[in-house]
Amino acid sequence: MKKVYANAPAALDGLLFDGMTIMSGGFGLCGIPELLIGAIRDSGVKDLTIISNNAGVDGFGLGLLLENKQVKRMVSSYVGENKEFERQFLEGELELEFTPQGTLAERCRAGGAGIPGFYTKTGVGTVIAEGKEHKEFNGETYILETGLVADLSIVKAWKGDGQGNLVYNETALNFNHDMATAGKVTIAEVEEIVPVGSLDPNHIHTPGIFVQRVLEGEHEKRIEKVTTRKREEA
Repeated sequence: MKKVYANAPAALDGLLFDGMTIMSGGFGLCGIPELLIGAIRDSGVKDLTIISNNAGVDGFGLGLLLENKQVKRMVSSYVGENKEFERQFLEGELELEFTPQGTLAERCRAGGAGIPGFYTKTGVGTVIAEGKEHKEFNGETYILETGLVADLSIVKAWKGDGQGNLVYNETALNFNHDMATAGKVTIAEVEEIVPVGSLDPNHIHTPGIFVQRVLEGEHEKRIEKVTTRKREEA
């Protein structure tokens, strides 16, 4: 199977449709598939459900899809850095399913593992638990959360080979691996495509069996929030 594609539009060819569900890896702006997001924006596909830890920032990452009014619903944990997200949500233009961060990660992992649901204590007694099944284990109350799967998962890795084996760079691992396993189709954009067999099997984070398409590209790697301090006098 040919898995390597020339660029993001080519890798997305034939996969996008209105109303689809897309998982997008990354945490803040760390490890986001920015090239694929840009190509999705350019495609004009709409009414998307996006599963992602956050909604990017204004003018970058998933913020591009929000500005272009392509997102109908977000399943997210943290959305505090995006003013356009806030505006659309408060004006009723955008649906939101808030999910605690650890629960979101486990829902993606469960979906990739074929687990339809699991019980967790997180969210018990809050709005998160409303409408969900409650069950007691050893005298403690838990709520039922469902596993998540997507029509398409888009992830960002440091290195990948022609078979789709992926290696992430330190914290850029974040949600990427779990989401890579939970897509009906998974596309990985990488900083470098290396020859098959050159990756140490012990260092591969996502096996190629989960990845259908790979592309190489240059990335901006924008810093989400720059924090500096005054220079100390000698």
